[in-house]
Amino acid sequence: MHELWSQIVWLWQFVELRHVIDVLIVAVLIYEVLRLVHGTRAVQMAVGLGLVGFLYELSIWLGLTTVQWVLRNAVLYVGFAVIVLFQHEIRAALTHLGNNLRLPFAGKKRGDNPFGQEWYDEVVLAATTLASEKTGALMIFERDVGLKTYVESGIRLDAKVNYDLLVTIFNTHTPLHDGALIISDNRVAAACCFLPLTQNPLISRELGTRHRAAIGVTEDSDAVAVIVSEETGVISFAIDGRLKRNLDGPHLRRLIQQAMEPWRSEAESEELEAEEREREREIDALAGSRKRHIARASSGESMREGTSA
Repeated sequence: MHELWSQIVWLWQFVELRHVIDVLIVAVLIYEVLRLVHGTRAVQMAVGLGLVGFLYELSIWLGLTTVQWVLRNAVLYVGFAVIVLFQHEIRAALTHLGNNLRLPFAGKKRGDNPFGQEWYDEVVLAATTLASEKTGALMIFERDVGLKTYVESGIRLDAKVNYDLLVTIFNTHTPLHDGALIISDNRVAAACCFLPLTQNPLISRELGTRHRAAIGVTEDSDAVAVIVSEETGVISFAIDGRLKRNLDGPHLRRLIQQAMEPWRSEAESEELEAEEREREREIDALAGSRKRHIARASSGESMREGTSA
């Protein structure tokens, strides 16, 4: 044991701290790149570039001068090809790095919601109403990464988040229903916006354009999205390129609040969801009681009318 420790100490004398830091930084960069490209089309494109490199080495070994000449001239354009092919992954990596290393002058981070939580309820109520009517909807919520490019592609509104406004926008008889609605700084920034579709080959073919656009914008930024299926009326929530489906009102509200207020603990979010479910049950019980009361009253009136007749 003593000899092993002596060898470790002897080896450490030849290792400088800057070398250790250098290796750690490279390891972190490789890990982040692999994590970003995992499950995307970038894997297949990287394999294709690797095959081209292997073909070049094989041409050298076999003495294929013409193939070498073609590949050497093609190398001049490899840098541009990498930027074009991996533009989404590069943008996602830079966005991820900017979020983790945000500087004081780079913009304010999300803090306490100055408008309270009322707009969460407006969104949830609108989503459940649209779902019950099987009316398609796509609502995007901006977080730290700005969505100005997508806002400018639609119709600017700058209106307060309101149930009536949300339901009206996605009414199939209005010209603004086709496209996405973007909520920025707790206000409806724009409607009828165009979003990028995801290119993830692992996405189910059952998902339509609305769901693919929601996944695409959450891959391209840190935004989150609420989707209502026009075919099934199912409510879904997209975040970080992942989709959570078959949501009810309280669960949807919890996901929105967790995304917009990440400082809240998991236990606090679960408590708020339980309170929301209890309130929903009370409302349903009250509505059922009123319906029974109205039914009894109408039944009594019909009996009196029959007796008088």
